[in-house]
Amino acid sequence: MEEVRVESEFWDGRRVLITGHTGFKGGWLSLWLSSLGAEVDGIALAPSTKPSLFEVARVDSSMRHSHIGDVRDLDLVSEVLADSRPSVLFHLAAQPLVRRSYDDPLETFSINVMGTVGVLEACRTMGSLDAAVVITSDKCYSNSERPWGYREDESLGGRDPYSASKACTEHVAYSYRESFLDREGTRLATARAGNVIGGGDWSPDRLVTDAVRGFQSRECVGLRYPDAVRPWQHVLDPLRGYLLLAQALVRGRTSLPSAWNFGPRPGDEWTVREVIEYMAERWPQGGRWEVNGRADLHEATTLRLDSTLARIQLGWRPLVSTPRAIDMTIDWFVDVDRGNDAKACCLEQIHEHTRLERGADPDEMTSRTPQ
Repeated sequence: MEEVRVESEFWDGRRVLITGHTGFKGGWLSLWLSSLGAEVDGIALAPSTKPSLFEVARVDSSMRHSHIGDVRDLDLVSEVLADSRPSVLFHLAAQPLVRRSYDDPLETFSINVMGTVGVLEACRTMGSLDAAVVITSDKCYSNSERPWGYREDESLGGRDPYSASKACTEHVAYSYRESFLDREGTRLATARAGNVIGGGDWSPDRLVTDAVRGFQSRECVGLRYPDAVRPWQHVLDPLRGYLLLAQALVRGRTSLPSAWNFGPRPGDEWTVREVIEYMAERWPQGGRWEVNGRADLHEATTLRLDSTLARIQLGWRPLVSTPRAIDMTIDWFVDVDRGNDAKACCLEQIHEHTRLERGADPDEMTSRTPQ
């Protein structure tokens, strides 16, 4: 299929509701949609980190309404839906951390599973919703540590509570799609992305975030799983996939599958060690790291996604390589640390990503980080 684009004329004036807009991915998505002219509403808990992208980039300043609340509160979600009357819903609200799921599995399952049930139950009673995209995770698959990528029709599962909760979320979304929403005229699909990175993520126990924090403070960064392979990708690549998927759903392509992978280019997956070495080399003042032996909880060693379906049926492909994604992340943090406006930094990278989509030469967009 010929590559398609995120269309400003499609989103201009369209009402969109984002759950989880105070989070890292939700913040970037809110800024992107607002820049396209969409009327964006959001519902989410207050930011879980300080600082947060939501606050430093003034995400709510570009939105129509920002509601701080819990997606497990069905009355609140129903009220927000009735007020916003969105054409498109992006459900990103979740407990997103593997290690935190070990500390509080009840919270993880409650938010990720029952929170999704609540949101989709509210959608079921609202007649004007055209499309819903439920964001899950690459970790929803029953991972056998194989070296090739998982496809959308393969077994779901999860050993840790986070992964299991995301597999459950997939089942919840499919059930609501087949039992209710299709009949109501709301087209629903789930989206599974890889390990997203980018400016403005201050969540704990994430490699790139921990590295930025350590390098900024001149501390040695500890690694738990240096040889683990992950599908690293800049946050704008999967977000572009979500936008293209929503466009296709709204336009009534009823034959679209219910689940989609949005991962990096085949062969572009790096080990944790390769990422930290590259970051240490590119960080302006350099950086130090060590293997600290804290591999006390199970995490998958190898994880890859097969995104053939999105390429063939949506015309989507990743535009940013792993090294370029790391460079963009470093640029954002360095620029903001030097006093540059965080929102402007986000919008500049969104603009660059749009230029790539329209065929700009990636070599023209060289990083500002030192060689």
